[in-house]
Amino acid sequence: MPVRWLSSSVLRWPDAQTVDQAVREWAGRAVRQRPEVLRIGYFGSYARGDWGVGSDLDMVVVVERSGQPFVRRGVEWDATDLPVPVDLLVYTRAEWGRMEREGRLARAPWRETVWVYVR
Repeated sequence: MPVRWLSSSVLRWPDAQTVDQAVREWAGRAVRQRPEVLRIGYFGSYARGDWGVGSDLDMVVVVERSGQPFVRRGVEWDATDLPVPVDLLVYTRAEWGRMEREGRLARAPWRETVWVYVR
């Protein structure tokens, strides 16, 4: 979340490098705890470089399989230690493969995804 300088009332929003490093550390912990993880990445304003104060982080995780419906999967992941708010999309390998075959991954936001972990 935003950081307040000790001697100032001004909030400073985390920059892209800080967010990228935090995502990489988060991904490292996630793959150690969840062997089903195949990919972790982020897209949107932080990936494009046009983030600003108040920008959230759009993340995607691809897992081998899940017993949860798509709309519930992101709730299973704790991203509260990341420095900005997160929108987390969790896809199974089958769902990701279907999107590849249908050509949906050729469109934004998938073209701009910064992959921080790929198995």
